[in-house]
Amino acid sequence: MSDLVPGATDQSHTDGSGETVADPPQVEEVNNGNDHDSALGIVDDALTSESVHSSVYNYHMENGRRYHALSKGKYVLPNDEEEKQRLDIQNHQFSITFDGRSCFSPGADGARRVLDVGTGTGVWAIDFADEHPHATVIGVDLSPIQPEYVPVNCRFEVDDIENEWTWTEPFDFIFSRMMAGSFANWDNFMNEALFHSKPGGWLEVIDSSVPCRSDDGSLTEDHALHQWMSLMLKASENLGRSIAASNHHKQRFINAGLKNVTQRAYKWPTNPWPKDSKNKELGFWTLANIENGLEGISMALLTRGLGWTKEQLLPFLAVVRKDMRDPHIHAYWTILVTYGQKP
Repeated sequence: MSDLVPGATDQSHTDGSGETVADPPQVEEVNNGNDHDSALGIVDDALTSESVHSSVYNYHMENGRRYHALSKGKYVLPNDEEEKQRLDIQNHQFSITFDGRSCFSPGADGARRVLDVGTGTGVWAIDFADEHPHATVIGVDLSPIQPEYVPVNCRFEVDDIENEWTWTEPFDFIFSRMMAGSFANWDNFMNEALFHSKPGGWLEVIDSSVPCRSDDGSLTEDHALHQWMSLMLKASENLGRSIAASNHHKQRFINAGLKNVTQRAYKWPTNPWPKDSKNKELGFWTLANIENGLEGISMALLTRGLGWTKEQLLPFLAVVRKDMRDPHIHAYWTILVTYGQKP
């Protein structure tokens, strides 16, 4: 286990064909300050404590959920305690899905500089730094919600990754997970990632494929679960940040000029309906992840993107939860892992 040190959260305002593995079976501002769940931050002397609070810690409350302050309104998921718990559950679900692997890019183990885009609670970056003490791992996110104590080779930065990247030293490995719906222009992200990668460096993106589906027809258009996914997709497209981005990731990698492009596919059952033990366990964790987080996942997207009210949304989500629990609906989400190498 690496030594732990206070995490450095930097407020860095910027200026500005391969193998495919087939498919397997009224706003209120809230000043939270430096609470124990937020990274404390090492701030340049030119920035006062008040400026840090106003720029990254002045979270916004909307329909009872807390959201990021930097680049307000860009990201539709909350950053409150409930969402942080969901993200950690999701990280555990990924660990089960990948049999303990944190990533698939062949060059990741030897990487010296690693960037985790959309680090969230920072759990992936912390685990990777712990497992690779030779690497310097940087996690970047709109919200400073990472732990106070982290491995000595890990740090966090608060920034909007859609702005021009200002890192001066290139990376050996750039990683991003569950960021569909976060970017207005994925091609811009690809261009920045490639520009800031070393020759021979690797880029890996992991996302769910939309919509969920069933192989036996047990999920139909009449189900609230299907309708929810359709509404979420429409809302995200109305906001200019489609949640179906992963369906095009492999072609994006190829178009960007990466080599050794590979895509792997995995299933997340909606509940423990599968007969085999591993997929049954994954279904249990999908319920813990998605069902329990359904309000946070849906609230901003459907209220901002479709004009729903909270009062309209909550009864609908109750029916969606009922479908998610139904063992007769054999639905699943496909998780796509796409990675490639800079020439």
